[in-house]
Amino acid sequence: MGGIGLKLVKRIIAICCAAIMAVSAAACGANVDSRTEITVWSWEPSMKQVIAGFEKENPDIHVIWKNTSGYDNLNNAIQDGYGIPDVVQLEYYALRQYAVSSQLMAITGRTKGYGDFYTPGTWASVQLNGRVYGLPMDSGPMTFFYNKSVFEQVGVDTSKIRTWDDYYEAAKKLKEIGVYITADSGDASFYDTMIWLAGGRPFSTSNDGKNVTINLTDDEGTRTFTEFWQKMIDEGLVATNLTTWSDEWKESVGEGKVASVFSGAWLPSLLMSNLPGTAGLWRVAQMPTQDGEYTTSENGGSALAVLQRSRKPEASYRFIEYACHNAEGIKARVNGGAFPADNNTLSDREFLRKTTVIDERGIEIPYFGGQEYNRVLSEAAENVSTGYQYLPFEVYARSDFRSTVGKAYKWSSLLCKEQDRLNIIAAGGKVSDKSAIGDSLKETDSADRLKLKSGIALWQKDLKEYGANQGFTIQ
Repeated sequence: MGGIGLKLVKRIIAICCAAIMAVSAAACGANVDSRTEITVWSWEPSMKQVIAGFEKENPDIHVIWKNTSGYDNLNNAIQDGYGIPDVVQLEYYALRQYAVSSQLMAITGRTKGYGDFYTPGTWASVQLNGRVYGLPMDSGPMTFFYNKSVFEQVGVDTSKIRTWDDYYEAAKKLKEIGVYITADSGDASFYDTMIWLAGGRPFSTSNDGKNVTINLTDDEGTRTFTEFWQKMIDEGLVATNLTTWSDEWKESVGEGKVASVFSGAWLPSLLMSNLPGTAGLWRVAQMPTQDGEYTTSENGGSALAVLQRSRKPEASYRFIEYACHNAEGIKARVNGGAFPADNNTLSDREFLRKTTVIDERGIEIPYFGGQEYNRVLSEAAENVSTGYQYLPFEVYARSDFRSTVGKAYKWSSLLCKEQDRLNIIAAGGKVSDKSAIGDSLKETDSADRLKLKSGIALWQKDLKEYGANQGFTIQ
């Protein structure tokens, strides 16, 4: 073959190869472009790993993740009508509000038989009027976390703290050495959970979502806990001047000046990251209750739900199914520190026998002194009582708590600081301004010198007015 012929052949081959590459590139581009794209709003730390696993099993779907928490952005998107996500993570207390306002897609027909897969408390939390509006993602059964070494200093056997009276007696002994049994500066989430624990049912909503009953002042469980907690506060057994997770709170807990925490089962990883210096000192037990019965409530926990206005409902449902019902999706979240909502994981032998918490370096730390803490937490999940209902405007209710019941805490906080000041003086210590807190007490307006009972009445009044203004029929 001559030189010209050879050149011609090479040119033809080059042209063919270029054409083949172009067709292949176009085909690849078509595969990418043809994928269904969904947007997920979630604050779950392991979501990146969950999405990677999902896309591997579902190559026809591409997930865009926005790491966001709180509800202002979601409310603005819904109100504006654009930028609305397809899938959103909602805390259980907030889910009802969005379900009642028809913002969530009902998935009831897809979840037949799912009730046995999840714990009773979490499964009940994603339902409204017989319809299912999301899949449980994680859970937060309320449990009793305590610094064992501090209780041992006053000779208290924490395994015998079963009732609120036991807890009260232990608190008095701790006070003798200048230690608070716990801290609470007025947290609506905590208060709601303790009302639930006490058997309270102050809120209910009719099947059509239009009629709401608010009965905080006459509800027996609300009254029972409020009276007990007021006694604890009045006797200076609770640090009302410390806000949980504040620097002051961390310092006090780290130094053993606050001995325990009532919290959801999601706490271990947070204790590890915020208080690494107390590793080995902590233990966990079932919640003390009024009568000593083994029952508890949910504190925290969330679900994944599909927005009603999603244009890709099928792909969106497949995602929440993977993240919340598929074994691999659940494993990815649990490995990332989430506390599971499904019975399979909660009964898994490896999960139950776990004695370490992974720190930020990836090192396993025996934070609970070798205790199989997940076994205790799993038992708590089985004992969550059902029947408690959140308000269909619970997000507002919790923000309003601070300006109503919170006033009682404000007054108690000043008393708490004054007692701490007097303790320092009695011990021969020095304070920068011995009269400052005393003057604050004198100047506090009488309207702020509330008891919890009065704050609860104010809260109820506000909630009824707000509900009526939002178009609900309030009883």
